[in-house]
Amino acid sequence: MLSSRVVRPPRPVDLRAHRDHRFREKLQRELGPDVRAALGDPSVVEIVLNEDGSLWIERLGKPIERTGVFITRTQAESLLGTVAALTGREVHEDRPIIEAELPFDGSRFEGVLPPVTRSPVFAIRRRALRVISLREYVSAGILDDGLASQLEVAAAHRRSIVVCGGTGSGKTTLANALLAEAVRVGEPGERFLILEDTAELRCEAPNCVQLRTSETVDLDRLVRATMRLRPDRIVVGEVRGREALALLKAWNTGHPGGVTTVHSNSARAALSRLDQLVQEAGVPSQPQLIADAIDLIVAIQRTPTGRRVTELVRVHGYVPGSGFELEQVAPFERANTDGGKG
Repeated sequence: MLSSRVVRPPRPVDLRAHRDHRFREKLQRELGPDVRAALGDPSVVEIVLNEDGSLWIERLGKPIERTGVFITRTQAESLLGTVAALTGREVHEDRPIIEAELPFDGSRFEGVLPPVTRSPVFAIRRRALRVISLREYVSAGILDDGLASQLEVAAAHRRSIVVCGGTGSGKTTLANALLAEAVRVGEPGERFLILEDTAELRCEAPNCVQLRTSETVDLDRLVRATMRLRPDRIVVGEVRGREALALLKAWNTGHPGGVTTVHSNSARAALSRLDQLVQEAGVPSQPQLIADAIDLIVAIQRTPTGRRVTELVRVHGYVPGSGFELEQVAPFERANTDGGKG
């Protein structure tokens, strides 16, 4: 008697998933226990490998430190190759630079091979496992208590804030703290639109959309598209081009309370930098638009003893022939007004 059991062919193996799984396991081995431990430490901000094979780690509020751990050239080369393979790219002497996100936690990875360097190097900017609050900044000695109070009031009153600083100064981490404060004090259904090149910002708002650029969609296009997605607050991870014009117009036309970052060494320099970026959109200088759209600029720097918030500046306006009207907020000043324009 014939069996009624239906014999089905074996399910095809998902070769790509199997391959990616093997590469992820290989990457974990090549990172080694010390790097893996650092990636799991919420206080770690950055992990770097130098040409001599020495591993350095920077933690929040502290200067970067040598760990005493060394990674061999062979291990580092293999690590860069595995990161490239996982992201569908190549890295070799003809293409010696790899930029990627680590697949298991989204940390930003930048690796460089010879002949650009004498030996492989990399830097891993850890994506925050959790957001560090403004009050934790105060406890860590990065931010003065009075300035923290001013920033809390600014978030509550939907002031638009620019965070400025140099490379590796901690702009994104501080932007995360400001974003978390805006969520904490905002309306329950307030809608946050977050735009980035690399996913580094974290937002716990229940009504939130996070958009990322692609090879065909840049930040300028994303900002313009955002206006049709019903935003309340618009947050841009970093302005670095013509998207500055679209963002400032959005902030100035019914969407205050946003946050963005920009590369500059001081608050006043941030305004000049923004004006340069606005002009990349093919328009003349727009200082009045900048003054109308931005309420506060907070500057953060790397110092020999760690990161520090060095300036908090209110933007009161722009006077042709005289320039921007700025007010330096004293570190000891307590927040007792809304601090806004008009």
